[in-house]
Order: sequence, then C-alpha cells, then structure tokens
Amino acid sequence: MRTSVYVLKILILVEMHLHQHQCCQRLLVVERLQSLVVRYPSIAVVHLFDIDVPGDITFRESDTLTAGEKPTIVDTDVGRIGIGICHDIRFPELAMLYEARGAHLICYPGAFNMSTGQLLWELIQRARAADNQLFVATCSLACDVDASYVAWGHSTLVGPFGEIIAKAGYQEITLIAEIDYYLIQLRRTNLPLEKQRRGDLYKLVDLERLDTQQGPLR
Repeated sequence: MRTSVYVLKILILVEMHLHQHQCCQRLLVVERLQSLVVRYPSIAVVHLFDIDVPGDITFRESDTLTAGEKPTIVDTDVGRIGIGICHDIRFPELAMLYEARGAHLICYPGAFNMSTGQLLWELIQRARAADNQLFVATCSLACDVDASYVAWGHSTLVGPFGEIIAKAGYQEITLIAEIDYYLIQLRRTNLPLEKQRRGDLYKLVDLERLDTQQGPLR
C-alpha cells in the first residue's frame, strides 16, 4: 500500500478590484516551489451572496460586486486544487464540476456571519467533501465582536468521508494538518459513487468543456 502525504503550501489572498463601476472580489493563489514563487491569475467569486432575513440580517453583494465568469482549478506541487470563495461553497454543482475535473481538494476562503455560520458553515463543508469524496479546506476571518461585520471563524479541514480532520475556533490561529490523498482512492473504493451514478437519468454538464467540444463530464 502506497501512501502519499503532502504539505499544503498555498497562500490565498483576497483583494478587491474595480470593474465596470463595481468591485470584483478576487483571490490570488501564490505557491512557493523551492525558491520560485508562482502567482496564478486572480480568481473571482462565482456566486454573489444576497440574503434578506427580516429581524436578523440583510446583505447584498450584488449591489457592489461583480461575479466571476468561470470556475478555476490550479495544478500545484501538492495536487489539483479547485478554488471557490465564500458563497460558492453553497453550490454543489461547482464542487461536482471540480471533482469531475480531477481536483483532490477544494479550498474556500470565506466569512460566514454568526447566524449562517453556526447553522451551515460546517454542515456545507462536510457535504461538499462527502458528496465528492475529496478534501475541503476553508479559511475564515476570526470572530471579532467589535468589527462592523462579525465573522463566524472556524476554519476547517474536512476529509473525503466528511470527517473533520482539523478545526479552529473563534480566535485567530494557525491551523496545521496533514492531507493524505490516498484516502480519496480508499473512500472511492469503499463507496464507488461514480459507478453508482445514474447517467441515464441525469448528467453534469461542464459548459466550458462543452464549448471546446469535450462534451458532458458524465
């Protein structure tokens, strides 16, 4: 049995750009390869977060932000990584697309609030990981009760069975954990979801690949 253990060395920075009179929230993925630093093209959030819960929270990213135009995967020395930003994690189709494109891990920096964070943050991470049998890593702002926007915190690493491997709390912390990609192969052997999918009833269509005549993924 061969086990491959990697150390994740990806730095993700969130920055704002002005685009057509609206801001565009983007990520920069920076990877250090020995003495060489590789900076990937900036990545924009795909789904914008609009919410209106009377008496609790009203927030509309679409009033000030512009959504990204395509999903992004980066190939690194620690594997193939799908990238999403915050609200992107709520959409299982994006995670399914990344899994179908061969991602080992999906990374979602985000800042769920104290309401949605408590209810959904861990739940959605575990669902994305278990449904696609891969790793999910999230990075959140720490909880600062004096800030104008109070984030839930709880950065987390989830394994391909939906198991919590490492998790922070409310405070700012450096979270270090090992990711063993052999677990992906093991879990997919234990529970072969790919073979059990009903391609005669439904399909995931990758429009970007369809435009290049590569066809549906499933």
